[in-house]
Amino acid sequence: MSERTTCVIVGGGPAGMVLALLLARAGVEVTVLEKHADFLRDFRGDTVHPSTLDLLEELGLYERFAELPQSKLEQVSFPVDADRAVTFADFRRLRGVAHPHIAMVPQWDFLNLIAEAGNAEPTFTLRMDTEVTGLLRDSGRVSGVRYRSPEGDGEIRADLTVACDGRWSLARRETGLAVRDFPVAVDAWWFRLPREPEDRVSLTPRAGRGRFAVVIPREGYLQIAYLGPKGTDTELRARGIEAFRRDLADLMPEMADRVGSLRSMDEVKHLDVRINRLRRWHVEGLLCIGDAAHAMSPMGGVGINLAVQDAVAAATLLARPLGERSLTPGDLAAVRRRRIVPTIAVQALQRFMHRNLADPMVRGERTGPPRPVLAALDHAPWLSFVPAYLIGKGLRPEHVPGFARRPAVRRAG
Repeated sequence: MSERTTCVIVGGGPAGMVLALLLARAGVEVTVLEKHADFLRDFRGDTVHPSTLDLLEELGLYERFAELPQSKLEQVSFPVDADRAVTFADFRRLRGVAHPHIAMVPQWDFLNLIAEAGNAEPTFTLRMDTEVTGLLRDSGRVSGVRYRSPEGDGEIRADLTVACDGRWSLARRETGLAVRDFPVAVDAWWFRLPREPEDRVSLTPRAGRGRFAVVIPREGYLQIAYLGPKGTDTELRARGIEAFRRDLADLMPEMADRVGSLRSMDEVKHLDVRINRLRRWHVEGLLCIGDAAHAMSPMGGVGINLAVQDAVAAATLLARPLGERSLTPGDLAAVRRRRIVPTIAVQALQRFMHRNLADPMVRGERTGPPRPVLAALDHAPWLSFVPAYLIGKGLRPEHVPGFARRPAVRRAG
């Protein structure tokens, strides 16, 4: 079966869904292919930053977003002793944003909200349980995709294919686009523990010799990111759940009575941490954005928000040439030119955090941030504005173009 659309998007994550919604609001025919049957994936990035909250306001979706189950993070703090913590990033200090906090929202709820808004547009199509298996080419130009679905195999031809299929992107792999990798010494493991009413509503790291964890308060539970040396997942699992529980109790003694809720290592999800970016984001007929263009570390939780910013920039620059059927490789190159400086800046911040925080701690060289950093933040709390700005707002925050803006609409009922 062969079909045609103007833009086919590979991957229904935040970048793909937001791009599709914006293009559809410009009247561009767009089809999103998502390989899973639903959006229910544990431990996807669930942090929605102030810059993205502002975009939801501009899209007319914030009031509906605010009705989703969520918790609000206003600070990132690091404990220096049993009774005191130093604030590393204080989002309440941000100016010029409507919502100076990070919203912790299950990503499936966020994506369902965007899908619901997209379905209201006549040129928007979302096809779940449809896996892209390869690219189509005409005279060297990418001209669409091949896919597999429960209804059978097929092809969709398109003026533009956009790869939003993550750090292991099939689309970018098939084009042979060159990747620049940066060394990362840690991996992450995600799991959840019960949340108690007295738990602090702030993102709080915990550090010990050779171990590092970040406690993220969520609606009804705590999401834990446990960082350890890269390449040790097999060893960690071989030691078993009892040894892992002991490590957690030693690292977070205040939660020793909760680690028993972890029944097996199957509940501990491994993330192979990568920081990389493409040297070029496009070939003729295909554009990569989000993690497909630049894989991010979980440090700072910026991945979703950078991907959404890419999507807004791409829609702003490409809606008109797509609508006029006049798209050129120069139009695709313009997306990278617009987004490369913010991408480099965020990755530079992440690499700094790895070199000076995460990596030394998992090597057992340190049990916390460098003392000069803690001392500076302790004596000049206003400095917490700097990481809050870089993480929460970022360089060159995008704004929804006029054609995609809508007044706020509440859910019916």
